Amino acid sequence: MATTTTKMISLKAESAEIVKPHTLWGDVWRRFRKHRMAVAASLVLLLIVIMVTFGSLVWTLDPEYIDIVAAYSGMTSDHPFGTDNLGRDTLARVIQGGRVSLSIGVIAMLIGIVIGTLVGLLAGFYSSLDNLLMRVTDTFLSLPLLPLLLVITLLFRDSLRVAFGPELGIFILTVVVIGGLGWMPTARLVRGDVLAMKEREFVLAAHSLGATNMTIMRQHILPNVLSPVIVAATFSIAAAIITESALSFLGLGFPPDFPTWGRLLFDGKDYLTLTPSLVFWPGLMISLTVLCVNFIGDGLRDALDPRLRKG
Repeated sequence: MATTTTKMISLKAESAEIVKPHTLWGDVWRRFRKHRMAVAASLVLLLIVIMVTFGSLVWTLDPEYIDIVAAYSGMTSDHPFGTDNLGRDTLARVIQGGRVSLSIGVIAMLIGIVIGTLVGLLAGFYSSLDNLLMRVTDTFLSLPLLPLLLVITLLFRDSLRVAFGPELGIFILTVVVIGGLGWMPTARLVRGDVLAMKEREFVLAAHSLGATNMTIMRQHILPNVLSPVIVAATFSIAAAIITESALSFLGLGFPPDFPTWGRLLFDGKDYLTLTPSLVFWPGLMISLTVLCVNFIGDGLRDALDPRLRKG
């Protein structure tokens, strides 16, 4: 009898070791790995980030070094991405420009996500604020984004250049304007989830136990609306990079001696027939980055879908 009991206990222990409890983020990771395009996009995006972050340690040419003799050299062993009209190395400038473009995308995304999440939480949780905040959101959605960006940039770029310098001033203006005009979709998304979430049993139980509204929003509602916010954040990065590239391509972004991928496109368009590589490489980096971010967003959207979580 004792031997049988011992065997049963050992079998239960072995089964407990084999069957591990599922966690939310563990299920998300398992579902995300099944999305092959999202995994491949993650690897490519990781390579791009590594290149722009540490590439200057390997490719040590100064991106601002002028070598008139090597102007329009095309893709050679000394200059794999070619050179511009002043003989500056395009590879070094693409690496430097990638840091700025990716930084703008991430910081502008954070600004837009924070504002959108806050507005959506308040509008969905407080009925008295819902109509006002949503009408403000609709007003911003009705504004033409690119013309408004152009007007704001023209109005404030000179004063910010004087206050913070030509590079930091334009950087601050760009991320604030792009982030400040990109929060509306997130706000509407979060509001819809909060409206459904605040009627759930656990929220009503927290109310009955005397929890304050801020505690309920912070501890119960916000963690449950993070999934769509994370998905929206990935798409916001892509939108911010494209918007910055459009501004730079129109000549309203950073100065010529401080390249971004969009600025490199703007500088290279006049020499397209001489050296197509001046446009090809920054355009390829923009396209690859945006495409990878969009695929990652698709993968996260599928992985975070509660209807598919048990699959």
